Amino acid sequence: MVARPALQPVDAPYRGRFAPSPTGPLHFGSLVAALGSYAEARAQGGEWWVRMEDLDHPREVPGAALAILATLEAFGFEWDGPVIYQSQRTEVYAAALDHLSERGLLYACACSRREIAAAGIPGPEGPLYPGTCRTKATRGRGARAIRLRVETPPISFQDAVQGLVTQDLEMEVGDFILRRADGLHAYQLAVVVDDALQGISHVVRGADLTRSTPRQILLQHYLGLPTPIYAHLPLVLDGEGRKLSKSDAAAPVDSRNPVPTLLQAWAFLGQPAFAEPPLNPVEFWGQALTSWCLARVPPAARRPPAPSPPR
Repeated sequence: MVARPALQPVDAPYRGRFAPSPTGPLHFGSLVAALGSYAEARAQGGEWWVRMEDLDHPREVPGAALAILATLEAFGFEWDGPVIYQSQRTEVYAAALDHLSERGLLYACACSRREIAAAGIPGPEGPLYPGTCRTKATRGRGARAIRLRVETPPISFQDAVQGLVTQDLEMEVGDFILRRADGLHAYQLAVVVDDALQGISHVVRGADLTRSTPRQILLQHYLGLPTPIYAHLPLVLDGEGRKLSKSDAAAPVDSRNPVPTLLQAWAFLGQPAFAEPPLNPVEFWGQALTSWCLARVPPAARRPPAPSPPR
């Protein structure tokens, strides 16, 4: 058994983070999340860390992690401490699983996606797992995944942008996976462990992860970890009203001319125009960090504003 890590957060009054997945280059939606989290951290006099969420090897694009870091540098982002790579931290995730297993909160699941779809109840994120393997032995079938027993009242949290969020995990999510059938640890487990070990006090990220937050709060409770303050920024929509994403081949941001895109992301987040248009990222951040206000950020998803005309 892997030794259980000391899950004690680092003492920091404000520590934020940006945690991209290296499945492609940085696009405008990711830049919005980076800008919002960075501006809030710096405006609060806090730290801002970068974590590369590279656990999903089949989806990772070679060279994407380095490209993302280079793009962040070109746009004037400066992070504190070393970049953390989740692919190098599997032992701490295994230790967290051991802890949950010792408490009787996990069980092996041998159900295929087809079986779950056939037996499950429709839910907001697809068929709910019906709990088949909770009571039925998987002997002879080969366990495909490890699931968490979800037995909890509805979970609520106050989001700094979206307001009060409540989710009934039993009815809307069901028993969710913490280790996948291919042996990879699931995002929900890894993000909870890493936020605690890095001492993350505030999580500012895209609203596509709002529904994941109650799962993470439940895991924090089970693991005895602190719950950060959450702020979920509005999603960026494409021309057809869909979430801008790498999976739909969203265009990468242009590192050669970052200021117009920074201004576009700034306006998207509801921030006021600058008195003097910045000529470079240094000038942009010099003005941005003195005028940023999280309370101005609108909650609803929408299309980005038109980019600023070239000067």
